[in-house]
Amino acid sequence: MPRRKPMPKQSRRTGSRRGPASEEPRGVLFGGAVVREEPGPGGELYMVRPIPGANATKFYRCPGCDHDIRPGVAHVVTWPSEPGGAAERRHWHTGCWSGRGTRSLTRRWS
Repeated sequence: MPRRKPMPKQSRRTGSRRGPASEEPRGVLFGGAVVREEPGPGGELYMVRPIPGANATKFYRCPGCDHDIRPGVAHVVTWPSEPGGAAERRHWHTGCWSGRGTRSLTRRWS
């Protein structure tokens, strides 16, 4: 039985089944991080940015459960996608943001 030709080195690194490397990730690039748009509380569209645990350096209060988000805990930052919405950024536990459709906010911002 004949042997297969060896795969070129470049194909081994990038993987032959993936698309071209020039494809952009889905979402908007914001400060080097991928931001996606999702429906949020109240039916508005929100921009959502994941924060890895290594980059979480301060305490925040989650509006979904009203508990602390401690430094080192991965979470998401959300803000309304309307102009000027970045001033209304909120830090949520990832699970609280995922379950936002099944419960209401526990904390009201004045």
